[in-house]
Amino acid sequence: MMLSQVEEMREQLRPSERKLADYVIEAPREVLDLSMTEVAARAGVSQPTIARFCHALGFSGFREFKIRLAQGIAAEVPAVYRDVRPDEPTPGVAAKVLDRTIGALIQVRNNLSSDSVAAAIEMLAQARRIEFYGAGGSGIAALDVQHKFFRLGMPSVAYSDPHTFLMSAALLAEGDVVVAISNTGRTRDIIDAAKAALNAGAKVIAITHGNSPLARLATVGLFANVDEDTDIFSPMTSRVSHLAIGDILAVGVALSRGPELLEKLAQTKEVIHRRRVDSHG
Repeated sequence: MMLSQVEEMREQLRPSERKLADYVIEAPREVLDLSMTEVAARAGVSQPTIARFCHALGFSGFREFKIRLAQGIAAEVPAVYRDVRPDEPTPGVAAKVLDRTIGALIQVRNNLSSDSVAAAIEMLAQARRIEFYGAGGSGIAALDVQHKFFRLGMPSVAYSDPHTFLMSAALLAEGDVVVAISNTGRTRDIIDAAKAALNAGAKVIAITHGNSPLARLATVGLFANVDEDTDIFSPMTSRVSHLAIGDILAVGVALSRGPELLEKLAQTKEVIHRRRVDSHG
């Protein structure tokens, strides 16, 4: 999975970084056994090039990159899934859609930067206000993630209308955090809203593709590199990946807020439980 990510990013890299990418793709297990100095010597690049390369992939440094590379090699899950055919029988539809979804989640697990997740959780836990933006299908994901933060008692709102989130972003201030969700990271309205939020003094967490304009301008990027262009029948795997990342953030923030939050969650659960019809009704 990690190697497919390196290959995908290859054309966007500088020539020296591309040289390093080729070395990683050709000898990934060798890279795991070498220090940064040794990798630089064997690949014929400088150590700053290695640092830039790791950062471009969404990692804090060479150490974290090696950990994720090792996990990706150990998993050895096939990265390519067969597309749903126009005449696909029902069992094939179920199997292929589920295989693709499972594959996307494994890819996120292997490639997601734990340092970036930690930074995002800290940012959200200390936020004065959190706004979730997404257009189209990503707007549904934004609403779902916001609902989890609402249950944590965090001042938050989700917007899926571009005019609304563009205006709202301009009204933010220091201490506020935007979570911008976009599969491609190339939706103009989301990019403009992220820029407006940053200009207003807010911070931006992007749940998006690592090789995108949104990823490059975000304060923290959480990358779900799911390519859906190849199969018109399965445009839902990115959404599942985004929801999973949202769950990670919500659980992380809940844990960071400690025992008093657990008491509040127990109270809300009791209120909801009382609204249910019992099994004899």
